[in-house]
Amino acid sequence: MGLLKLDLRTFDIGAPAESPAAYAALLVDRVMESWENGADIVMFPEFSWLGMERFVEAADKPRAVAELFWTELHPLLREKLTRADKAAVLGTVPFPAEDGRLKNRSPIMSEGKWIHQDKIHLTPWENDFSGGGPLNVWTFRGHRVAVVICLDVEIPEISAALRGSMLDLMLVPSATENILGVERVGRCADARAVELCCLVGVCHLVGNTNSTLVDENVGQLSVFTPSQSPFIAQPRQDRSGIYSDGFHLKSVTLDMAALASTRSLRGETDPSKLAAPPVRIVTV
Repeated sequence: MGLLKLDLRTFDIGAPAESPAAYAALLVDRVMESWENGADIVMFPEFSWLGMERFVEAADKPRAVAELFWTELHPLLREKLTRADKAAVLGTVPFPAEDGRLKNRSPIMSEGKWIHQDKIHLTPWENDFSGGGPLNVWTFRGHRVAVVICLDVEIPEISAALRGSMLDLMLVPSATENILGVERVGRCADARAVELCCLVGVCHLVGNTNSTLVDENVGQLSVFTPSQSPFIAQPRQDRSGIYSDGFHLKSVTLDMAALASTRSLRGETDPSKLAAPPVRIVTV
């Protein structure tokens, strides 16, 4: 079990870049930096790639970004960031689905394998996108991991669906325009750590740009643990300050041995171990 080092990064969507390749380097170089400094997993925020709207002239900019990313940049990422011993959650980017709608998709590299996660529940502003599952649970060094994108962490049904899955780590890339969105995501992520007895990491998009969806962004970097005795000496709600711009890094060491100890405890209240029939609501 041991330890995992997780690097959570903000991404400044308004950062200068002269070309799509230079924009991609803003992420690639930081992934490499994190890995070289010992990180096992690196995560970037939701919609990190929408800053490339500046490079496309089509009226439907998210769709044009999708074409640019998946045809030109994704092969480059696969070439540069495929590692058998590391993982990276590369934010999210529009993806053209078979039904003609766009998916809000997170490209993920884990132990040399490329997978993805689509956002399931959409905000009212994502009306050019289509949602829907599944929620993918994947394995990194024997630990069960899921990427739950922004609003999805606020949906109780997703937490309920994960009950009994023995999820070890939930990663939440997010983008929101104000402190209320940051609070909703953070408070719900904290609840998921308690409900599912898992570790949860959150990172947010920051910065300003001329965009159809993410023109103004604020956020923070957070890690939450279960509220169980093996974590009593650790910070169980570890939040950064609020950021409005810039590239910020939070490096955390995840105690996977403590999580395993928690799972074997008896005689301690742990909501992830409780089972009950459906609750019947009665108005009295």
